[in-house]
Amino acid sequence: MIKLDKEKETLLIPLYGKSSESRKKTPILIDSKAMEIVGEIDYDFKSLKIPRKTNTIMCLRAKLIDNFTHVFLKDNPKSIVLHLGCGLDSRYSRIGNAEVNWFDLDFKEVIDIRRQFYKETDKYHLISSSVTEPGWIEKIPASDKPFLVIAEGLFMYLKKEEIKKLLNSIKKKNGHFILIFDAYSIFTSNKVGKHPSIKKTGAKIYWGIDDPKDIIRWNSEIKFIKEIYFTSNEEIDNLCFGTRLIYMIAHLFPTARKAQRIMIYEIGENV
Repeated sequence: MIKLDKEKETLLIPLYGKSSESRKKTPILIDSKAMEIVGEIDYDFKSLKIPRKTNTIMCLRAKLIDNFTHVFLKDNPKSIVLHLGCGLDSRYSRIGNAEVNWFDLDFKEVIDIRRQFYKETDKYHLISSSVTEPGWIEKIPASDKPFLVIAEGLFMYLKKEEIKKLLNSIKKKNGHFILIFDAYSIFTSNKVGKHPSIKKTGAKIYWGIDDPKDIIRWNSEIKFIKEIYFTSNEEIDNLCFGTRLIYMIAHLFPTARKAQRIMIYEIGENV
């Protein structure tokens, strides 16, 4: 039986969600690796009680970040990608880019599990560390190559000062990078602790953001690029009519539209 504490156990939620989604007749995304891992791990996944609406949003989140990553790597061959708080996500496999130099980072307990399913190569690397520990950054090569940082399902579990310090350390190491992450609104971050899956894991939510320009005020070398709403994006048309209609209606209301969304920034000396 797998044993993970609090925030670490939340990694099983998107893993099981993607596995379940992949078995649908018309899935948002297909993640064969998630299906494989769920089949191998001795854990009562149904105890996570993931609502269907939550699973749709998680899979949309993954697909939209995948889409952005595909475009970034198409425009910037031989880039470096750093996936913070990677959990058991198989984005590297889903992207399938042989030129990218990819780094997956998470707690030691998580990476120990990950090593059972993923093998390091000269292009794919695993780093065992909390994102808030300073030492891991030295394992990322200093380079003038295009640099993408992905933080999916991570920043809400960090405090604002921890996020600031993290971004500053990456900037000091590499000088310039593109950052993509998902964020709760302040209202959602205050309420989401009552969500059944979050309650099951006992994880704590610390951070939410309403105005994306708030982050610009952290540092003069931060540029806001755009928000991607779960209620309006290129994948919505692939959902069933009922779900599309719900999302279209939700998009009309700022509280619902901004409850959780994807945000993209450019950070560093070239801004």
